[in-house]
Amino acid sequence: MTIAPELLPIYKKVFFPYANEAVERMQAQGGRFAYYTTAATAMLILKSRAMWMRGTMVMNDSSEIEHGLSCVLSALKSDVGSQLEKVLDKQYPGLTKEVVDSFVAWAPGFSSDTFILCLSEHFSPDDAYGRLSMWRAYGGEAGVALVINGNVMFRESDALAAYSMPVAYLDERGLRKKLTELVSGIGMNVDLLKAIGRQATCNAIFNILRFATVCTKHPAFEEEREWRVVASPALQRSPLVPVTVEAVGGIPQRVLKIELKDHPDQGLIGLEPDKLVDRVLIGPCEHADAIG
Repeated sequence: MTIAPELLPIYKKVFFPYANEAVERMQAQGGRFAYYTTAATAMLILKSRAMWMRGTMVMNDSSEIEHGLSCVLSALKSDVGSQLEKVLDKQYPGLTKEVVDSFVAWAPGFSSDTFILCLSEHFSPDDAYGRLSMWRAYGGEAGVALVINGNVMFRESDALAAYSMPVAYLDERGLRKKLTELVSGIGMNVDLLKAIGRQATCNAIFNILRFATVCTKHPAFEEEREWRVVASPALQRSPLVPVTVEAVGGIPQRVLKIELKDHPDQGLIGLEPDKLVDRVLIGPCEHADAIG
């Protein structure tokens, strides 16, 4: 549901403060994003002009979705749920139960129907060598990193039905604290609820819970500084992002393909490879000269 342009800044600040602050920080620091992968995958991306989003059930992120869901459900059963109901139902009676019931009904699909593309924050000091921890995790025997211009991640467009979100490294207590702060912020901006209406408020709360589920990781992984591009075709499907079946690591699976092609009429600019990729870093490996 489209939010009026004049309301969008306050909408993002109130409903998605963690993501909004992360975007502002990245833009202020000239941050970019690194996609750590194998040289073979990087070559495939550049030749096919497409990046693949894979389902979480066939990646090493499936347990992370369970972690996020556990944290969210725990928070909803705590005082956070009561505070949320107090804030929302005062303006729209019955809204809290409606949105929580919808979230719980969709919860099984957050594992089976969530496709993600994982990137890591990248700043100028990383240009020389990247980060060793990421090479170890994702580079394999011949690792490279595609360094992506930051602005393309922050385009305000629904055309791809895929959304950039920073990962929050939190346990149950940490997420409960963040949601408590968020609910307090909503309570101080009830005029916004009135301005956008009941359905848009319902959608916003649902997406808060959804993204908290799929973008929360254990604090032990904080050094990754991860962002995720997230899509759920069952919830929202884009004709610009085809679904195909590909074999990855010998396992046939559905993938979503983000075509590296601009669509200026839909707010998508900077996806062409020569604009998207700022540089290619070659990781520590035996055949670095050959890859270069």
